[in-house]
Amino acid sequence: AVDGSDFYMFRSYEPGREDFVTLIANYLPLQDPYGGPNYFTLDPDARYEIKIDNDGDAREDLTFRFQFEHVLRDITLDIGPAGNQRTVSVPLRNVGQVTGKGDPDINDLEFYRLDLVIGSPPNQSVIPIGNASTGALRFAKPLDNIGDKTFPDYESYARSHISRIALPGGQVGRVFVGQRKDPFVVNLGETFDLVNTNPLGPQNGEQDSLADKNVTSFVIELPTSFLLGPGQPVIGGWTSASLPRDRVLRTDPTYQNPTQETGPYVQVSRLGMPLVNELVIGLVDKDRFNASQPADDAQFADYVTHPTLPALLEALFGVRAPTRFPRTDLVEVFATGLQGFNANGSFGEMQRLNLAVSPRPPASQSRLGVLGGDFAGFPNGRRPGDDVVDIALRVVMGVLLPPSDAPDGQLPYTDGAIVDSSFFEASFPYLKTPLPGSPN
Repeated sequence: AVDGSDFYMFRSYEPGREDFVTLIANYLPLQDPYGGPNYFTLDPDARYEIKIDNDGDAREDLTFRFQFEHVLRDITLDIGPAGNQRTVSVPLRNVGQVTGKGDPDINDLEFYRLDLVIGSPPNQSVIPIGNASTGALRFAKPLDNIGDKTFPDYESYARSHISRIALPGGQVGRVFVGQRKDPFVVNLGETFDLVNTNPLGPQNGEQDSLADKNVTSFVIELPTSFLLGPGQPVIGGWTSASLPRDRVLRTDPTYQNPTQETGPYVQVSRLGMPLVNELVIGLVDKDRFNASQPADDAQFADYVTHPTLPALLEALFGVRAPTRFPRTDLVEVFATGLQGFNANGSFGEMQRLNLAVSPRPPASQSRLGVLGGDFAGFPNGRRPGDDVVDIALRVVMGVLLPPSDAPDGQLPYTDGAIVDSSFFEASFPYLKTPLPGSPN
C-alpha cells in the first residue's frame, strides 16, 4: 500500500489552466480491477508525500502530506425468525448501488487530511489545507470501481470527489485521490525476462502489460506562482511514503486497530525520475535508495556515471554500448538537470520542471518529449503521454552523445508498447476512469 509506482509533474494543459502545475503520484500498482472484496485501500498509518524543491538544494521546501482515515459504518442485517433473530454485520464494502458521494449503502469510507509542510527537517511548519468551498479539513476518497452494477456512472461519482483547496496567501488549487486506470504503458513481462523482445522492433508491436491494471492516484494542481522560488524558474519534485518505525501485531485486532504502530516516521518508498529505481540502482541498494533523500544521492553516483543497463543490452543483443565514462550525459538527465534548460543546482535524483516553458495542448505533444523537439515534455518534468521507456532506453544507449562515444546511440530503441497523449483526458485529473471489476 506504500509502494510508489509513478510520479508525474507538468504544466497543466487543460484549457484555461495553463498557469497551474499538476503533480500525480501513483501508489499500490498492479491492481486487478476484480480484486474484491477488500479492493485497494490505503494505509491509515502511513504518510504519503509529494515534495517540491524550489531553491535548487535537493531538499524539500514544500511538502504536500496525505494521511488517511477509515470509517466503518458497520451495516447490519437482522437474520433469522422472530424469537431467534440476530443482528449481524455484513462482510462487504457496500450493500447496494452507489450513486453519490457518501451513499448510505457504502459500509466503510476512506477520508484523508492534506497538510502543507513548509521547509526542510528539522525546521518545518505544518499548515492544514482545507476545502476552499466549505472550509472542511477532511476530504473523501471514492470507493474503487467495483463494477457496473455497483456504479451506474463511476466517473461522475469519482469526479464528485475533486475538491478546490485553499492555499496560504489566498490562492486556490485542486485535489483528487482515488483509483484510476494505470497510465504507465510498458511491455513489463518481456522487459524483465532478459528483455525478451526486440529493442529495435516496431514501436507499437508489443502489448502493454498494464492494459488491464488500475492504480491509486494522488493528483494535486497548484498555481505556478505558489511553487516558484525566488529567482529560480526550475522546480524539482518527487514522491515518498513513510511508516511508523515500530509495528506490533495485535492478538486482539480490530477494524480500527489491526496493529499498534508507534515511533518516528521512517521513509520506505521514494520515486522521482521513472525507471531509476527499477533499471539503474543495483539490487543491493534498492532499499537504501528508497529510504534516502535526493540531497544524499552522491552515494549512488556510480550507478549513473557507470550504468549497467547498456552493458546488459550489449550482451543480450549485440548492440554497442556507449564508451564514454563517466556518463555526464546521464548525470544531467537524471541528477542535475540539463544545463541551460532545467538544471537547478545540486546533485540529486528528482524530476525537474522549467516553469518558464509553456505547456502544449495534447495534439501538439510529442511522445518522445525533448527528444521529439517538445520541450514541455520529459525530461522537463513528465506528462502522462510521454513514452518514458523509449526515451530512457535511447538516452541510456547514448542518443545525447556524439557517435564516436556511442556508435549505436542513434538507433530507435523501444519496448514496443507505445503511449502518447491520446491515451489520456485533456483535463484534470487527466488519467482515465479505472477499469470496472465487473464489466457486465
